[in-house]
Amino acid sequence: MSAGRTARQVQAERSRVALLEAAAAAFVDAGVQAPVRDIAARARVGVGTVYRHFPTRAELVTAVYRHQVDECAALAEQLLAEQVPPRAALCRWTSAFTDFLVTKHGLSDALSSDDPSLVDLHALIFDTLVPAFASLLEPAQATGEVSEDICALTFLRAIGNLCIVGPGYTDADARAMVGLLLIGSGASSAEHEHEHEHAGR
Repeated sequence: MSAGRTARQVQAERSRVALLEAAAAAFVDAGVQAPVRDIAARARVGVGTVYRHFPTRAELVTAVYRHQVDECAALAEQLLAEQVPPRAALCRWTSAFTDFLVTKHGLSDALSSDDPSLVDLHALIFDTLVPAFASLLEPAQATGEVSEDICALTFLRAIGNLCIVGPGYTDADARAMVGLLLIGSGASSAEHEHEHEHAGR
């Protein structure tokens, strides 16, 4: 009986992972409001299976992004453990976070949404990533490389807003604007500064 339960648990976890992967792909294509039937079709399961694992859309959206958010937080810990210089660490993390946002378009939309069903996602993002970002921002402020007037939460919100792509505003535009934001903060890397010099010629 125990082995049977374990087998069922393994199968349930595989089904859950398949749904999360299908949902992540659907969110990239259609945003976080992608139809459940499309997600089910991508995962090759019935709509009922989706709802058994994730009774509400908010639970599904939060689950899809939790892993990526955890990876972003882990990167901050890694950069600190490796003793990467403060400005370089801040730029590397911001670059990775920007890549995450512009490739997961649905997340940027969710972060800027007033939809009450996404409150849990807001809390997940900010409760996890604000401390991670602050752990890199504060050393850069201590060395005078970044203005002490910058607040971690405000800076992350600004990056999120800059990463909402759409008609006439591409992924490349978003990355360029985040680069300018870093320059304005005093945190631009040597590579960003070099690119900016060439752009001005």
